[in-house]
Amino acid sequence: MRTGNEPATARSALRMRLALSVWGLIWAIGGTVGFTLAGRPGWAAACGVVMLIVLTDMTVIVHHMRQGPHWQPGRDIPPYEPDHGTPRRR
Repeated sequence: MRTGNEPATARSALRMRLALSVWGLIWAIGGTVGFTLAGRPGWAAACGVVMLIVLTDMTVIVHHMRQGPHWQPGRDIPPYEPDHGTPRRR
């Protein structure tokens, strides 16, 4: 069922985004350290940039989670307005 107002009522799985960001942060830190120890400064810098992007994303995610139900509604709230029973033509 599509209501046509998804941009206004779209939601994000913030907890999953946070978990994926933590996973990305671990890999970015590992890559930065690993490439630095291997003597590859270009790749280490690239991993450092990815790490900064992940940290920025994590900051936004945590901010949205702390804003409450506007960004992270409970399970009892439907993701969009329910269908009000538009009549079908036969």
